[in-house]
Amino acid sequence: MKRTALFLTLSSLLFTQQPQMTFTRADTLRGTLSPARSCYDVTYYDLDVRIDTMKAPITGSNTIVFHVVNDFDVMQVDLFENMNVDSLVLDGTERATYTREFNAVFVKLPKEVKVGSMHSLQFFYSGTPQEATNPPWGGGFTWTHDKAGNPWIVVTCEGLGASVWWPTKDHPSDEPDSMAISITTRTGMDDVSNGRMRTKKDLGEGWTQFNWFVSYPINNYNVTFAIGKYSHFHDTHRSKDGDTLSLDYWVMQYDLARARTQFKQVKPMMQCFEDFFGKYAFYRDGYKLLQTPHLGMEHQSAVAYGNDYVQGYRGTASSPAGIKFDFIIIHESAHEWWGNAVSAADHADMWIHESFGAYAEAVYVECRWGYDEAMKYVNGKKPNVRNDRPIQGPYGVNKSGSGDMYDKGQLVLNTLRHAIGNDKLWWEIVLEIQNRFRYKAINADEIFSLVNEKTGRDWSSFFEQYFKKSSGPKLEVTVSKKADSTTIRYRWRAEVQGFAMPVKITDAKGKWITIVPTNMWQMMQVAKLDPAKFRVAEDQFYIETSIRRTYIDPNRK
Repeated sequence: MKRTALFLTLSSLLFTQQPQMTFTRADTLRGTLSPARSCYDVTYYDLDVRIDTMKAPITGSNTIVFHVVNDFDVMQVDLFENMNVDSLVLDGTERATYTREFNAVFVKLPKEVKVGSMHSLQFFYSGTPQEATNPPWGGGFTWTHDKAGNPWIVVTCEGLGASVWWPTKDHPSDEPDSMAISITTRTGMDDVSNGRMRTKKDLGEGWTQFNWFVSYPINNYNVTFAIGKYSHFHDTHRSKDGDTLSLDYWVMQYDLARARTQFKQVKPMMQCFEDFFGKYAFYRDGYKLLQTPHLGMEHQSAVAYGNDYVQGYRGTASSPAGIKFDFIIIHESAHEWWGNAVSAADHADMWIHESFGAYAEAVYVECRWGYDEAMKYVNGKKPNVRNDRPIQGPYGVNKSGSGDMYDKGQLVLNTLRHAIGNDKLWWEIVLEIQNRFRYKAINADEIFSLVNEKTGRDWSSFFEQYFKKSSGPKLEVTVSKKADSTTIRYRWRAEVQGFAMPVKITDAKGKWITIVPTNMWQMMQVAKLDPAKFRVAEDQFYIETSIRRTYIDPNRK
């Protein structure tokens, strides 16, 4: 199902802003919503894969049910070039042919299909998927064993692409309305995938099939499996409107006791996130947290967990507040709202997933332990920011922006909250993003427009500076005291012309006021303010400051 009406193409403007980047034909094939992709809209996937517990080739098929947007007889489906295309069947009867270019498979249909019609393409394939080099970042299959020596096989493919292991329209703008996932593996093993398990079938000869169904739209990189010797326990969460959400936990037997304790964080987290972001988006499919041999991933309704049952990020944090919770439980689950319910239509806007996902950590801290602790948590992230590249990436080439989209993104959203200066309105905006764009794929401009609409103010220069430039703005201030009068001069130094973000300063000891600097010097006079007591609210705003303090002899003319 197409979740956006926007047809994203390569932007020469963005390339001008990032001249150091070069892109290839393979990047374009992967990242562009080309005519061979935009001609059809996926409505349903039926993925059926056999995965051995040994590191062996996989075999399977994916039936792609699609609606025809424009007449065509050639369509692009994506599958990594090391994987085999075994056969292609249109509508269950007619054979199709194909050509390949890098990881793109151009399927030549036996006839032209007409706009408005519905069809299915059954794509049979096989091969040994790329192995993950550093999961979850260096993606692919992970073939390993648990501490008891049992096989443990999982997949991670965000950024790399779901087409590393199954044939799909590998562009984030198009998600199916629903999906069936059938994983066949060796009898005696468990498989945990997205959605609800419908059946478990003994196929004989040492093989068992697990049949799962996802009843909501899903990002294709979120489609997952985890094959292992799992133990399972169950709980429930009740929403404020009375709905019951199933909470299912799949862990290694030897970690069961630790998991029962650590996963108690899920229920208060769920309540906090529902209070601030709206109801969990996948009640029919439930919520699962499953132990994996890698750190974690936001697989929809099957969140991967590998934080070794410790607080913080692998037991560490950049502030005391960060040790109060398990980072992976909170951050990866936040993606159920930011990334899974509301998704980016192009990898360039992956910050929508990660900046809001990171900000959700601070929201959780504020919900549980109050505003002051949340501000300490947010500001603890400042040393991690590199300001190496813009948070927003270039469109059409499957390229995200800087890794700053996590920590800097969190700081930027905190800055926007305080620049707006109205907490009631801020939380209305956050909730409206969820309400308006739930189950949709969007781009940055849609969020920016919503903020402008809700505030009644144009924040274009803010978005340009913080999301499309590498560095942040610098506030230059001089504070001069002469007798009982103090003069404050101030201006912004920013790459973006017209940058005029409100910021808070002191005009008396312990008193905060809001000023709106521009790139031109402005001046204000206050009484009896000691320059040494002058402050900028740097805990509320991610900015650089340059403050010059001077004292002037009253007799000086």
